[in-house]
Amino acid sequence: MNEQSRLVYSYRHVATGFAARLSSEEVKDMEKKSGLVFAKPQKVAALHTTHTPNFLGLHQNIGLWQGSNYGKGVIIGVVDTGITPNHPSLSDEGVPPPPAKWKGKCEMQGVACNRKLIGARNFPHGGSVVDELGHGTHTSSTAAGNFVKDANVLGIANGTAAGMAPLAHLAMYRICADDCRESDILAAMDAAIEDGVDVLSLSLGIPSAPFFDDVIALGAFGAIQKGIFVSCSAGNSGPGNATLSNEAPWILTVGASTTDRSIRATAMLGNKEEFNGESVFQPKDFPSTLLPLAYPSMNGSQNMSWCGEGSLNNSDVKGHVVLCQMGGGIGIYNKGKTVKDAGHVNPSRANDPGLVYDIKPDDYVPYLCGLGYTKQEVAVIVRRTVSCSNDSSIPEAQLNYPSFSIAIGSTDQTYTRTVTNVGSVKSSYSVNIVPPPGVGVTVKPDRFDFLGVNQQMTYQVTFSRLTPTKNTSTFVQGFLTWTSAKHFVRSPISVKLD
Repeated sequence: MNEQSRLVYSYRHVATGFAARLSSEEVKDMEKKSGLVFAKPQKVAALHTTHTPNFLGLHQNIGLWQGSNYGKGVIIGVVDTGITPNHPSLSDEGVPPPPAKWKGKCEMQGVACNRKLIGARNFPHGGSVVDELGHGTHTSSTAAGNFVKDANVLGIANGTAAGMAPLAHLAMYRICADDCRESDILAAMDAAIEDGVDVLSLSLGIPSAPFFDDVIALGAFGAIQKGIFVSCSAGNSGPGNATLSNEAPWILTVGASTTDRSIRATAMLGNKEEFNGESVFQPKDFPSTLLPLAYPSMNGSQNMSWCGEGSLNNSDVKGHVVLCQMGGGIGIYNKGKTVKDAGHVNPSRANDPGLVYDIKPDDYVPYLCGLGYTKQEVAVIVRRTVSCSNDSSIPEAQLNYPSFSIAIGSTDQTYTRTVTNVGSVKSSYSVNIVPPPGVGVTVKPDRFDFLGVNQQMTYQVTFSRLTPTKNTSTFVQGFLTWTSAKHFVRSPISVKLD
């Protein structure tokens, strides 16, 4: 193998390093060299979705959507499975030319980019950027699909489809062919930063790992150092404990939720009894012939009752209406409820928050040291020399984050937060506390009186255990809210009772 084919990528913005094809013996030899900080084998990431704008309070020609100009001038880079360039959501109607700062490329064969889809690149280089799986087109149109009138699914749910920033620009960085390799993900994020994106969106991830061993966390940190906003999916697992992907605090991690409408379908049994459900498949010529009902749970395994893949015998269900339980004991509704309890997004309020918990890239260094990482491991993330003995480390819960997640035993714990006024010049806030069951929460001071924009104030929160310790751990939730005449600034609290 020649030297050129052994070097896969050389990174610039997301890491001070490279991806290469090496034998285990060569890696061991490299680890002996003083200049090597960190080496790791490559892992593979997994892929992680007309009414959503209305559900989020976004409406045409009024309010936040109109006030933000529907995302005009913003460049969203999507790292995914590719793009379908002739998709109606990628129409450039009403979309201006890309900003002068844009340096991206359009590497599509036989198809030109337009003012909506301004960039398309493939990693590894070569091959087609066209989406063969549909995932990348789906996530791209969710983020920035243009307005598509009279959209429907099989004639159901008619309306206008649109992404969250319908007049923003899109750039696709295709990294998933047979699989989604870490070296390609990092190269795509590196290229997106160089090209000049404003937002990076990734709906894929790897199982939870230390941040220095998570290429999405590494790439995202390089992006925020350049002022780029990074949004990633929370994954398809959960809502059990420790099932989150992309949990680095410098990433906006987006969990799945539910919506406020259903596509009603009614099933009629032979005795004329009717049951309401949901289905987008409702053909007009559906036959009226009654079919026998098959319920796998009667004599089968739990996996059969969920109609799990490969669990049903074709001969037993052929020609039957099959009744399946909601799979895995964890329904979509429960997942959505978990997300909403943590603080469901409200775009209009987020656009005028009143107070923000500001944090800069260098503020993460004490936090990373506090996680117990070595100076070499922290250096892999922040791409500079770090001494955790000199950079004062802080506990994980001390990071200036708009939420609290702690484990508490018999000893009280106290943490501080600093808020910045981005609302009215003169504004006063008082705190309201809904403590987690079995936990005492006190806040000092309990009132802020701001006299200027960008003025900062700090408060202290003390958590105490009110119930006896048990042999098993329990998770409880609450929240605290800073309230003014105009704003509600809510911080979720999650406590593990050890």
